[in-house]
Formats: sequence, structure tokens, C-alpha cells
Amino acid sequence: MNTVTSLKIVKSKVAPLVEAALEESGGLLRLAPCWVPRSFLQPGQRLKLHPDDLYAFGLNRGGIDERWFASTTPAANENRTPDEGFSYVVAGRQRFTLQQAVAECGGLIIGDRLWRKYKKWPVYSKFFDNMGPIPHHLHQNSRQAALLGLEGKPESYYFPLQHNNVGNNFPYTFMGLEPGTTKNDVRRCLENWNKGDNGILDLSRAYRLKPGTGWLIPPCILHAPGSLCTYEPQWGSDVFAMYQSLVEGREVPWSLLVKDVPKKHYRDLDYLVEQLDWEGNTDEHFKDNHFLEPIPVADAPNEGCTDRWIVYGKVDGAQLFTAKELTVEPRARCTIKDGGAYGLITVQGKGQMNRLTLDCPKLIRFHELTEDEVFCTESAAKAGVTFENTSDVEPLVVLRYFGPEANPGAPGLRR
Repeated sequence: MNTVTSLKIVKSKVAPLVEAALEESGGLLRLAPCWVPRSFLQPGQRLKLHPDDLYAFGLNRGGIDERWFASTTPAANENRTPDEGFSYVVAGRQRFTLQQAVAECGGLIIGDRLWRKYKKWPVYSKFFDNMGPIPHHLHQNSRQAALLGLEGKPESYYFPLQHNNVGNNFPYTFMGLEPGTTKNDVRRCLENWNKGDNGILDLSRAYRLKPGTGWLIPPCILHAPGSLCTYEPQWGSDVFAMYQSLVEGREVPWSLLVKDVPKKHYRDLDYLVEQLDWEGNTDEHFKDNHFLEPIPVADAPNEGCTDRWIVYGKVDGAQLFTAKELTVEPRARCTIKDGGAYGLITVQGKGQMNRLTLDCPKLIRFHELTEDEVFCTESAAKAGVTFENTSDVEPLVVLRYFGPEANPGAPGLRR
């Protein structure tokens, strides 16, 4: 069995390796699994990671509850490994980070438009998988994050059927604040941080999570993700602020509230309250403005193939990321054209993607190489990628997420 550790890490120039891999595969790069632990959460055990490997980083680092896709973003964990959060490209018996490949090859991989504007792949996606809910929190916007030299983080959710055979302990997510909530109400919760449950959820409402649907969450919106396994296309940042002091009897330290706050504001309750987008959090039509139901792509592929929008909509007037779900029926074949580069993960079945094999694993060891994840270059996406289901009985299902403004024809939110 091939493992990530058996591959030689390339630290010198990788452009020739990238060009050779793209030529051999038809514009695609094979990616190795990227596992990320969180010390304050309990893994939901639906990532297909072997149970013996849930604490592969060490018990002190916490369980592995996330797998990141096509990531050039470092994980903001304490005591992190140097490459934590970075996806690796596999080229023959060698490997190097996708970040390194993009830095050297630029527009060849992500397209000239994105390279000129961002000089990097500015987004990523993940599977986020926990046994229970996580604290009510927000992600700072670009202005707030820039105070620390960081970037803000809007994000989105989709709950794939293939990873949600069970809902675990709390398949509901608190989002926003009840209309009529005041800033003093939130301030009082922060004042009560060390008294136990600070009561922040009393100010919010929970929505039942439904597999096969999703949500769009702009920055500065409070949310307490529930226990469904979640596919999360998002901006390439890992900033957050936890506003809930106790979750399922577990303490949330104050340090996780002020992790991405200027030091002078660590105890400034008014500053912490003002981080919230007040209009967005108390929106009377919150669900209408954030809930996502799959929408068929207008240009239908061949018979036997179904392509659907699963993440769409804009944040502050800009399309920052989108995502689609492609289903190819047994023995069917189709060629799909897209507007930009994308990261792809296979969630069911097996087949071919241009000249690369796709095979959804049943169980994955921590260091094991898989054939379920791919990065597609912009040129290949625009020329058209051919997908073929080689199974006689099972659909081939893949999720793919895109960067900014890749799909100007994507639908808008219902409202």
C-alpha cells in the first residue's frame, strides 16, 4: 500500500514536475489527504479515517475531525506541525505542497486572472465532522482580520448524503441572533463568561440541518455548527472568535474568543460586541437569505449525468466561492466544462477523470494515499473534463469547489 511518508518531499523547483504531471493526466493534479485535528472538539468518525488513527497527531493535539481539500492555507492550531493544513501534490514517487506548485506555476494552475489578483489559490474546502455541536462563534471580516495581518473568512455549508448516514448528537445549528436582541444582551453574556454557561444560545435560534442542503455564512455572523458532517467551501483563512463559554459541559477558554483580536482589545467587551454584523445577525429573514437548496445546472450534461449547484450566492456583492455536485450513473460518461480551476473530492463510486482514476475509499489510514482527491487547472476546466463511471452498479459522485468569480452564471439566493 502506498503511503504519503514513503514519498520524497521536493523542496527545490517543482515546475518541471507540475508540467509533467499535467501533461500525463490531462490538466489534473493528484492530491494526498490533508488531515487536521482540533483540540477542543470530539471527532464525529465519518471521515472514513481508521478509528486507530483519530489521534494520530497525539492526544494532546486533539482528535482529527477535519479533512482539508486543495488547501494552500495553514491551520491556525497551537503547536501545529509546519505543514498542517497544506495539501500535497503527488507526482510519481515525489510530493510537494499545492502552495509551492501554485507559487511557482501561477496561472498555469489557477488561471491568470486569479494569479494576477491574489498571487495564490485564495480559497479552500474541508470536511468538518464532529460528534456534537461546536461553540457559537464568528469569523472576522477582512477589515478586522487585517489588523493582525490576516484575512477574513466567509464560508458555506453542504451536507453530503454519503457522509451523513447518522446525524450524531445534535444535527441542529444555532445561527445569528433573535430579532430584538440588543448589544447589551451580548455584552452581558461576555461578562458572565466564567460563571458557567454564559447564555449566548438563549439569544439565538437553531435550525434543523437537512442532508443534501446547505447554508451561506458571511463573516461576523454568529453560528454554532451542529453534528452533521459538512462540506465547507470557504475563504482561505482560519480566523475565528468563540462567543460561547460552555459546550456540552466542556469549557471554552477565553483565548479562543480573542485568538484573532488585537491584544489591546483582549478584555474590551465593547470591541468584542462590535465585531458582530448586527444587521446580519438579527435579520428577520435569516433563512431566506442564507439557506441553500441544490439547483440543477442550466447546461445539462449527457444523459446519465446530473450536475447541481450546491453552493452559490454572493458575500457583500462578490462571488467568492461556489460549488457543484456531479453524479454520473453506472457506465455513463460526460464531459463537463467549468469557468475556473477547482478542487475535487470523490464521495461515492469509482471511475475516470480525464486520465486519472477516481476511487472513493471505504476506510483510510492516516498516512495512506488515496485516489479520491484532485485539483483541476483552469485550462483543463474550461476545455472540458471527461468523467466516466466504470462501475456497473454504483453512481460516481464528486464535489468540486471553485474560486472567486469562476461562475458568473451561478444562481443567486432565493430572496
